[in-house]
Amino acid sequence: MYLTVWHSYVIFPFGNKIKAGDIMNNIVRSASDIGGAVRRRRMEDRLTLAQAAGLCNVNYRFLSDLENGKKTVRFDKVLQVLACLGLELNIKEKTWPNE
Repeated sequence: MYLTVWHSYVIFPFGNKIKAGDIMNNIVRSASDIGGAVRRRRMEDRLTLAQAAGLCNVNYRFLSDLENGKKTVRFDKVLQVLACLGLELNIKEKTWPNE
C-alpha cells in the first residue's frame, strides 16, 4: 500500500524542506508506518494533537494511539483521520522479483 499526499512540501522544525512525495509515498508494512505519516502531516500543518483530533472528529487518545502505531485502532476512524488531514491510502498489486 502507498500513502499519497496532496501538499507539495513538508517543512521540519529545523527549516529543512523536503518534497512530501519523497516522505509520504512509502509502502505501508505496519500500523507504525501509517501512524508516522499521520504525525508528519499533523506537524507539517502545525497542529497539536488536540487540535487535529478536534478537526478530525476523533478523541485525543485515538489520535495518539494511531500516531504511536497501535495495531488495534478502528480502521474506519483511521480512514476518517487520513481524509481529514488530506492523506489517502492506495492499494496496488505487489510486484514480485523474478526468481
